[in-house]
Amino acid sequence: MEENKRKGAKSQKDVSDSILEQLNNGLIESANLTEWLCIDHISLIKNVLPTAYQEDCINSIEDLKSKSVMSMIKSIGDVLCISSKQKNDKKLFDQLKTHKSDSVRCWAAYIIGSDKEISLYKKLELIQPFAADSHFGVREISWMAVREDIDENLDIAIPILQVWSKSDNPNIRRFSSESIRPNGIWCRKIDKLKANPEIALPILQNLKSDISKYVQDSVANWLNDASKTKPEFVTALCRKWGQESPTKETDYIIRRALRSLKK
Repeated sequence: MEENKRKGAKSQKDVSDSILEQLNNGLIESANLTEWLCIDHISLIKNVLPTAYQEDCINSIEDLKSKSVMSMIKSIGDVLCISSKQKNDKKLFDQLKTHKSDSVRCWAAYIIGSDKEISLYKKLELIQPFAADSHFGVREISWMAVREDIDENLDIAIPILQVWSKSDNPNIRRFSSESIRPNGIWCRKIDKLKANPEIALPILQNLKSDISKYVQDSVANWLNDASKTKPEFVTALCRKWGQESPTKETDYIIRRALRSLKK
C-alpha cells in the first residue's frame, strides 16, 4: 500500500464533511491522528461489513463503558474473530486485512490478537504485514493487538523479535522494540521487563545505531521506560553503547534515553 500523502486537518472541527463521509464509508485512509479519531466506527461497520456481522459489532460498541477509539477497535476485532469462526467464514479476514480503510485493517489486526486458538508464532507471522503497513495507525494497533500474548510468552517472543530487529524494513524493526516497551502507551505494562530489562538486550543491541529515526525514537523510549524502575541498567548500557558505537544515531538514542534521569 502506498503511503498516504494527503494532508489532514489539524483539529476535528476542521475535517470537512466530504472527507468525513469518505472516511466513514471506508473509501480513504485517515491522513493523521485527528482524522483517525474522527471516524464513526458504527457508520464504518454499516458501510463495510457484511450484514451478518453488523448487529453483533454494533451491540459490542454500545455495551462499552468507555467508547474510546482503541476500545471500539478491539471490541470489533473480538466480535469478528468469534463470529467468523462460528460462521466458518475464511474470507472475511482476507477481505479486511487489505481494505482501503486503515481503521478496517486495524479491526483485522485485532482479529489476530483475539484468536485464542493460534500460537504466538502464528500470531506474529500473521501480524507482520500489519507491522509493516504504510499507515501509522495500523502499525500502532499491530503491536497492541498481540502485546498480551507477547507479555505472557516472552521466552518465545524475544528470539522471534530478535530476527525482526534485523529486518530491512524499519517499520518491522520498530515493532521489535515498540511491542515490548516496559511501560508503553495506551497498553498494559510488561512487569517482567520492568524488573529485568536485560531480557530485551538481544533486540536492543541490534538497534543501538539504527539509521531510522522512527526506530531510534522507539529504542530511546524503551530505555526511558526502563529508567523508571532500573536506572542503573539504563545508565550502564548507555555508557557502554557510547563507547562501542560512537555514531550520531547512537548518540541521539542515548540522549533521549537518559532524558528522565537528567531532570
